Amino acid sequence: MAKSSSKSEEAKSRPISDTPSSPTDKLRLSAEELFSHELAMLAEVDDRQKPPNWFLSPWAVKMYLLGGKLPNGEVITAKYVGHERLMEIAIATLATDRALLLYGVPGTAKSWVSEHLSAAICGTSSLLIQGTAGTDESTLRYGWNYARLLAEGPSRNALVESPMLRAMERGQLCRIEELTRIPSETQDTLITILSEKTLPVPELNTQIQAVKGFNVIATANNRDKGVNDLSSALLRRFNTVVLPVPDSLDDEVSIVNQRATQLGRALELPAEVPALQEIKRIVTIFRELRNGVTDDGKTKVKSPSGTLSTAEAISVVSGGMAMSAFYGDGQLRPSDLISGLVGAVIKDPVQDKIVWQEYVQTVIKERDDWKDLYRATREWN
Repeated sequence: MAKSSSKSEEAKSRPISDTPSSPTDKLRLSAEELFSHELAMLAEVDDRQKPPNWFLSPWAVKMYLLGGKLPNGEVITAKYVGHERLMEIAIATLATDRALLLYGVPGTAKSWVSEHLSAAICGTSSLLIQGTAGTDESTLRYGWNYARLLAEGPSRNALVESPMLRAMERGQLCRIEELTRIPSETQDTLITILSEKTLPVPELNTQIQAVKGFNVIATANNRDKGVNDLSSALLRRFNTVVLPVPDSLDDEVSIVNQRATQLGRALELPAEVPALQEIKRIVTIFRELRNGVTDDGKTKVKSPSGTLSTAEAISVVSGGMAMSAFYGDGQLRPSDLISGLVGAVIKDPVQDKIVWQEYVQTVIKERDDWKDLYRATREWN
């Protein structure tokens, strides 16, 4: 007992290190950190014309997002799998005086695309405002250091800069996540910023004028509860790009496989790379329930209340990898995936449960190569 107590006291008294963590210790690296090598390679060969204060040219930004092979033979991985024209419109918009609104159902890579656009265009994705129901004007404009305000009165030193203000002064991109979750009266704070490219500071009798290169990328979805519609005045300041769910099964499987593998490495999960067969089955289930019909078009199925997006499929596979690593043999199997799969489908415990049970009996049970998945669903029930 005395020995155990001694160890406990030693642990309590052990100082916390002040040494900054290395990049490999971080749970999630930013886009500019994770793909710094690719950004550097593109910058080295990029001789195209760049808009003011852009890190890469529009050609190189597109290459960074969609992937491809450079003239020197180096390969750039694809960050977005989908319509090439949508990315061209998004990039071209940011080179104009109009802001960009990435719109669509949850899980269609809006935040992912926003982050990578910022990383490629201005070298940082950190100028971020997270929209919530509690977001007020100071979050979008500026705040005050009240200790200095009381001691010195209104001054620039007492001003607390928002990401928007810093982006305007540096000529960079400011990201706003979930714009439609911000109250309508707060949303309209953006109108002057986007139309006049200035941020008035009446307390100091001055205004912050945006430097060339400044722009805004906002994301929004139309499926959340508590969505606040954008006013027509504000919506006119944005060029809207709707990001759809992946068109083909192969594209969606590729996205899920790539992201789940990356997450497994980042989290250092001691599991094997997930088999494409298991990923394909998860994606097939999501697509069939989402579309209300099986892939062969022969059987109609009911759709659950949730969106069953690609992002949720990635979460199901990642959760299955953790289960297989710590409570299985390291190889991803249906028994590792079933809990996450059921949790993703059944959001409404009454309605969605009926939808899932009917799908299990009419689709999963009838497929000869899905017998192991059917057994896993029976064992889970």
